[in-house]
Amino acid sequence: MDVRVSETAPSPSPSTCAQNSDACAVIRSILARTTDKWSILIVKSLGRGPHRFSELRRAIDGISQRMLTLTLRNLERDGLVLRTVTPTTPPRVDYELTTLGESLWTLTEAFGQWALSNRPEIEAARSRFDARLDANT
Repeated sequence: MDVRVSETAPSPSPSTCAQNSDACAVIRSILARTTDKWSILIVKSLGRGPHRFSELRRAIDGISQRMLTLTLRNLERDGLVLRTVTPTTPPRVDYELTTLGESLWTLTEAFGQWALSNRPEIEAARSRFDARLDANT
């Protein structure tokens, strides 16, 4: 089973947020779910291919079993992750990105590349800012 974006209703653009509070609420709730720390790291890990729960837990430093379970459940609910149970003893559970999840992975990879490419400029700006703060204290 794969999840695809519905074409029945036009998607709100971020610029419609100023004119439409409903669109703003939709954008805010989706971004809150998909851009939190653990969701990004799970999507990044699954971008390399399907993983079992224990593989994800080892790959994502600092995530608790409970947080991994909750985040995977939310990503599955939103149609970004597919959970497949293989009836073996013990049951095998694999997680992978859906087509929608892969589109999010593409965006997160681009954002990560942007961060790496602009790191020197960002660090220089931070240093200038901190120096101004130190000078004013």
